[in-house]
Amino acid sequence: MTTKIFDVVIIGGGQAALSAGYYLRRAGVDFIILDNQDQAGGAWNHTWPSLRLFSPGMYSSLPGTLFSTKKTDTYPHRDEVVSYLKRYETHYQLPVYRPHHIKTVVRDTAHNCLKVSDGKYSWLTRTIISATGNWSHPVIPALPGAQTFQGEQCHSAHYQGSELYQGKTVLVVGGGNSGAQIFAELDEVATATWVTREPPKFLADDVDGRVLFERATARINSQAGSATTDLPVGGIGDIVMVPPVRAARERGVLQAKPMFSHFTVNGVVWQDGTEQAVDAVIWCTGFQPELQHLASLDIVEADGKVLVQDGQSVKEPRVWCFGYGDWASPGSATLIGAGRSARDNIPKLVAFLKTGV
Repeated sequence: MTTKIFDVVIIGGGQAALSAGYYLRRAGVDFIILDNQDQAGGAWNHTWPSLRLFSPGMYSSLPGTLFSTKKTDTYPHRDEVVSYLKRYETHYQLPVYRPHHIKTVVRDTAHNCLKVSDGKYSWLTRTIISATGNWSHPVIPALPGAQTFQGEQCHSAHYQGSELYQGKTVLVVGGGNSGAQIFAELDEVATATWVTREPPKFLADDVDGRVLFERATARINSQAGSATTDLPVGGIGDIVMVPPVRAARERGVLQAKPMFSHFTVNGVVWQDGTEQAVDAVIWCTGFQPELQHLASLDIVEADGKVLVQDGQSVKEPRVWCFGYGDWASPGSATLIGAGRSARDNIPKLVAFLKTGV
């Protein structure tokens, strides 16, 4: 009996996985996608309902199919993104199997390949694309007193809308787009304070996420030696003036307060020693890549990332990382960036399958 060995197994079913699948299908590669979600849409299924993309739909597309054809399109909501990803997966008939919660990837020396396992089923493959993203590994800073604070603490990964916070005193911590959007929403129903370690960076009203992506890409290319001068300012974390954030600015409330020093049982203490009672803290403080399934390969560095070159692991060339952000490929944690990363790196993966180098 012949043992089935795939060319590629993609771990993850979100935008990075679908983009990679699009180009692998075009290249005629034998692959499958193993997703741990119950339905299409990846991490977008778990974001808060009012979340908006910070680029118009026309500029937030995966390869081959436009999100929208309207040049004056608004910033799409979470549900519109989920619907788009579902349509995309179906349209291209991508071989997605779910739910499979992949636990390990190990070297199979008997077959000279990798073995992917969810604890019940196993798949052999010549290469893997790890596209598990960051959502399931939220980061909350360790602050004195946090363990004794009796109020609610919630990361943006688990925030589900303003209804639960009506009439409450809430701190929203984080100076990026998530922090700005959640604060703008909560300010309308609660006593909300926006808290940031550094002053937030606001973009002009006519600058959106596609411009940020190009700026971030230019800076990364410069660091790689392709440019030395005229570096553009602005990065993916800078705040786009989507309608809810712009409305908060018009109300005169879009102002951040410097970070508090520590928690008390019932609230926080600000840098000047003032105490404030607080019902809840919403942490919009980012994520780390979810790479626990790669632990057995000994390629995850102390910073929680994999050392890569063009998405390919330096220490284990049969492993590729897509969609985790700039360290894997410029802007690859965004819709447009996921597509460009796959476009640039899948041909290199296909060449590796042919030559082994």
